[in-house]
Amino acid sequence: MIEETPRGLALRLTLSLKNGLHARPAARLAQEAQRHDADILLICDNGEADAKSMLDVLSLSPAPDAELTLLANGPDARVALQSLAQFLANLQD
Repeated sequence: MIEETPRGLALRLTLSLKNGLHARPAARLAQEAQRHDADILLICDNGEADAKSMLDVLSLSPAPDAELTLLANGPDARVALQSLAQFLANLQD
């Protein structure tokens, strides 16, 4: 469920990749995020990163089954969150 926060729209989800968010899925996530005009952050216990940057996403090293928050701000923030949530739900290792 998308929530309004002081920092923008937020969506919480659980990563369902058995090997975590390693290079290949991180690159695919960044490519998907780049399709949107919104600024998108990926937040987990390890910190936060620009979801449009594969290197930033990799620097977080979210573990398998990690709780993540996507935070979006911009013209298509809601659409971006919906799209990325669906993308992550269908992402394979």
